[in-house]
Amino acid sequence: MSGLTSVIKKKIKKNGAISFCEYMEMCLYHPTLGYYNTQANKIGKNGDYFTSAYLGNALGVLIAKKMVEIWAMLGKGPFTIVEYGAGNGKLAEDILAAIQPNEEMYQDLRYCIIERSEAMKVLEKIRLKEKVEWLNDISEIKDIRGCVFSNEVLDNFPVHRVIMLEELMEIFVEEQDGFKEVLKPASPALIDYMRVLNIVLPEGYQTEINLEVIPWIKKIASAMKQGYIITIDYGDRNKGMYKKSRVEGTLCCYRAHAVNDDYYTHIGKQDITAHVNFSALSYWGQQYGLEDAAFTSQGEFLLQMGFNDWVMEAFSEEKDVALAAKKIALLRHALIMDMGYKFKVLIQEKGMEDHQVPLLT
Repeated sequence: MSGLTSVIKKKIKKNGAISFCEYMEMCLYHPTLGYYNTQANKIGKNGDYFTSAYLGNALGVLIAKKMVEIWAMLGKGPFTIVEYGAGNGKLAEDILAAIQPNEEMYQDLRYCIIERSEAMKVLEKIRLKEKVEWLNDISEIKDIRGCVFSNEVLDNFPVHRVIMLEELMEIFVEEQDGFKEVLKPASPALIDYMRVLNIVLPEGYQTEINLEVIPWIKKIASAMKQGYIITIDYGDRNKGMYKKSRVEGTLCCYRAHAVNDDYYTHIGKQDITAHVNFSALSYWGQQYGLEDAAFTSQGEFLLQMGFNDWVMEAFSEEKDVALAAKKIALLRHALIMDMGYKFKVLIQEKGMEDHQVPLLT
């Protein structure tokens, strides 16, 4: 029995059944035993999953290009970038390297990382030696003029699992010679979430509800004075989130690049993720003063930011033409077609009324 398994069982024995959301929170973020707070490698060939940022520097370069556009749109001057959940720091490194030749912007740039994983923070600080500061909460920054972004972060927010029977029920976890799922009537907060987003589930339909995005986007909206929020993750709007093929939800685990749905094994040693409902993020963003500027796929976003020109230039000095063509094809397939289709990009804005130009055509 792992140490974290014992901790969770003791909590259930003391307090009774816990929501799956609380269980997932402990699995991922327990201060010393949670998946994201241990030193084991998470990303890359020897980890559990790849991210788009790990596949070369295309994502970082093209996000940086968008940052430069926003900076110019705002009339230049001081510019703050806030990145949530920087992983091993690879994406931040690529963005900063791409902006650095623009001496005027780089000099006025403040780059902040908000990272709840101490283990990841250690990796980030090894990679990022200058221009970066680490904060615990976005409320520490006042009147942000710039851009707040996250890449593959919201899918790791702990979620409530619900199923529609005669009424909406929530899945809880109890301990009886192992972990066992039990149902309890859903809380008013979960019922209200479904109501305001006009989500009607057929009987037997199971899904996830991410309530943590509500205070998350509220804090960002409060801290933002003028600029954009860019959220990249896998997920969809309501229509795509609740189609028939997702009758059992979107929750899954990643371990050694294999996908499974056994949430009660490898506790604290595997990633647990769920698709992001971008309709929810858009709705609550609007409640707190944000406006939608664009919603598209990662593939379309990268193409509009000049991926094709970038990739040709990136491999222009490769002497082996056949090898260069193979690398280009693999990168295009991964970032534009595979991850590019699965991942979505939501861009929200605040205070940009006098600077309205299309972010994406």
